[in-house]
Amino acid sequence: MIKEIFCIICSILCFCYCLVVYGIKSGSHFYMVWGAGGVFFIAAAVFLHFHLWEKLPSLIQKLAVICIVAGIILFAAVEGCVISGYHTKAWSGLDYIIVLGAQVKENGPSVVLKFRLDAAYDYLVENEGTVCIVSGGQGVNEPCSEAQGMKEYLEQKGIAPERIIMEDKARNTAENIAFSSAFFDEENDRVGIVTNNFHVFRGVSIAKRYGIKNVCGLAARSNLYMQPNNMFREFFGIVKDFACGNL
Repeated sequence: MIKEIFCIICSILCFCYCLVVYGIKSGSHFYMVWGAGGVFFIAAAVFLHFHLWEKLPSLIQKLAVICIVAGIILFAAVEGCVISGYHTKAWSGLDYIIVLGAQVKENGPSVVLKFRLDAAYDYLVENEGTVCIVSGGQGVNEPCSEAQGMKEYLEQKGIAPERIIMEDKARNTAENIAFSSAFFDEENDRVGIVTNNFHVFRGVSIAKRYGIKNVCGLAARSNLYMQPNNMFREFFGIVKDFACGNL
């Protein structure tokens, strides 16, 4: 009975969080994962209520347990890597910083992107010799390219236009890095990857994989209430990039 109640509570929490993430209007459909989680826990409650687990063949039970344990270990290992980049601070005097793109809305950069841009702005003010590359193409739900929206934001805050380079073709993190690297010397220039804390590990790892020798991260903050979604989504992002050879 306790296990069933636990599953029902988890289901309710998943459905509620699904609505919260949906309400952000981030342009991503990842909120549906939380809805799927709610359905999963309902199914688990039904499974437990009718004692269906005990009716499964022993071999199936063992395989299921192995898969669950392996999944938990993999998830914990990946999330440990993600957390390792949370408080990364960039080296001083970098030649370039790359601000990785995120959604641009009609009224300007999304909250997530503003966090990145504000971190980049603070760094550029303190390091006057650093050039900023803003990277991101235009999605179907965006009024302009992410690079254009980022450039305008930084200029409005007082960064000189000649210190900003636009890369407006990239559609994902790997392309952000690959396309931006055309603007600097991968062997000798010192480069910083500016992104939200949960995304730093992947951004820096991809940069190293693409041959940038002297690279570090610059962790921008993110909304606390969105962290479960960010962390869970990042898990899949890292697994995908690893499978694609980007890590």
